[in-house]
Amino acid sequence: MSLSSRSRPLAQAVSTPSRVFKRPQNLAIRRPYSSQAKADVSPEKNTLSWAEYLTIRGRKRRWEIAATIPSTLLGFGAGTAYFGGHEIDATKPIFGFDPLYVYGFATLSCGGIGYLLGPIIGSTFWRLTHRRSLALIEARDREFHHHIVKNRVDPRAQSATNPVPDFYGEKIGSLRQYRQWLRDQARYKRKSTWIEDDKL
Repeated sequence: MSLSSRSRPLAQAVSTPSRVFKRPQNLAIRRPYSSQAKADVSPEKNTLSWAEYLTIRGRKRRWEIAATIPSTLLGFGAGTAYFGGHEIDATKPIFGFDPLYVYGFATLSCGGIGYLLGPIIGSTFWRLTHRRSLALIEARDREFHHHIVKNRVDPRAQSATNPVPDFYGEKIGSLRQYRQWLRDQARYKRKSTWIEDDKL
C-alpha cells in the first residue's frame, strides 16, 4: 500500500485487492542524487498508510497491556504492605465494618487502581518513543474513530447472549482484524434482527 494514500478511505484500503506491477526491463532506475530530488521525495514520508497505522496501533495496545501487568502487581503489593502492617482490632470497627474486611477491600482497591493506571502509563511511554510521527498517528486516530463510529452496531440491542463485539475497536491492529471486526458487526446486526423478529 502506497505511503501517499493519506486521504484514502479505510473502506477502500480494505476492499481494494493488492496488485503486482512489473517494471519494464528497458526502463532505467533513477535515483535522487541531487538535493532537489531528495526534497521532492521527502513529502511522501509525511504520510501514513492504513496498514502502517493499524500496525502501530496494535503495538501501542501491546505496550498498554505490558504496562498493566506490573502496575497491577505493584499496586496490589503496595496495598498489602501498607494495610497488612496495620494491627487489626476486631473490637474497633471501621465505618461499622470489621477491620479485616475493610483492609482486604482497600488492598484489592490498590490493585484495581494499578490496573487502571497501567494503560495510561504504557500509552505515555509509547508516546515518548513516537514523538516524531505522533502528529500523523493522531490524525489517523481521528479518521479511524470516525470509521468505528460509522460502522459499529447499536449497543442498545445487546444482551447476555448477544454482547456487543469490541464496541470501541480496541483489538484492531491490522487490516485483517479490521475486516474481521466488520464481519462481527454485521453478524451482530443480523442476530439482533432475528431476536427482535422473534419478540414480535
